[in-house]
This record gives sequence, structure tokens and C-alpha cells, in this order.
Amino acid sequence: MGPLKAARPEAREAAAQAGVKSAGTALKWIIALAAVITLVLLLGGYVGLFSGQRPGNLGARDGRLAPCASTSNCVSSQADSKDGGHYIAPLAIAGGAPAAWSALLAVLRAEPRVLIVAEKSGYLHAEFTSRLMGYVDDVEFLLDEKASLIQVRSASRLGSSDFGVNRKRVEAIRAALNARLGDRLKPPRPGK
Repeated sequence: MGPLKAARPEAREAAAQAGVKSAGTALKWIIALAAVITLVLLLGGYVGLFSGQRPGNLGARDGRLAPCASTSNCVSSQADSKDGGHYIAPLAIAGGAPAAWSALLAVLRAEPRVLIVAEKSGYLHAEFTSRLMGYVDDVEFLLDEKASLIQVRSASRLGSSDFGVNRKRVEAIRAALNARLGDRLKPPRPGK
């Protein structure tokens, strides 16, 4: 048996140990990189990197809120009722509109990370900021006393999908209003 054959098992063992060390080093680098990316994203959310710009088309014009874009990150009670991706029922109120409007303000003020940006004669604009990343969604309400409705629009500023967050938010607001108003909040009417 020559010296070459005797060295082979040792060389294999050394190569295997080197491979384990390099795999361990690579794993440490991957973990460190993931930690840095997570930290940057969290800090970015904290300083408002993901808040986006306030849209210029917000507000009520001729009794209408701005339409939703074609992306799936917006719901509106004024969208076509056949548009299941964007349409959501308005908040239908029974009884006095002033009481419903006051209850809506109370619900919004009780929510964390909500800033009421504008409130004037039956119109309200609030900004909802997500807890972790600091994403901002614009939520608008428009009182229609004649129809006993509060029209609503909720849209994300960034991205093309919101994973249903805006729809869930409006339904949570509806539930909170129901809890405050009881029978003075009517169930949603389809197509209105």
C-alpha cells in the first residue's frame, strides 16, 4: 500500500470538515443577511418609508368619493355592485344621522394608529397606519342623510393588493358601529 492510498481517508475527512465549516459559515451569513434585511424593513416602517404620498384625488365631489383604481387594494361602497373585488356595502343607518356620525367618530378615535386628517360637513378622511411596516391606508366616509347611508372608501397607498385588509377594516368598523348603535345601524342593502 503506497502513501497515496493511506492519505485518501484523511484527505476525505479533512475535505468533509472543510465542507461542514463552509456550510456553517454560509448559514451564518444567510442568517445575518436576513436579520439585516428585517431590521432595515422595520426601521423603514418606523420612519415612514412605506407610508406613501397622500393621494390628490381624495375628497367628495358631487356626492361621490374617488373611484377605486383597477388594482385590488381598494373597496368602495360607490363602486359598481357587480364589481365584487371593489364593492362593499355602505353603512346603512336607521335613526338620526348625527348620532351615527358621532358614533363613527368615536369608533375611529378608539382605534390605534388612526389619524383623522379631515372632517367637515358630512365628510371624513382618516389615515390608518399598519403596526409593523407603517403602511398607510386612506379611509373616507361620506354622509348621505337623504338615503340614510354613510358611503365608505378604503384604499392602500402602496402595492397592488392588500390581502383583504381594506374590506376587513370596513367590516370591523361596521361591527363596531353596530355595537355602539344597536338597532340604529341597518344591515347593508345589496347594490346600494
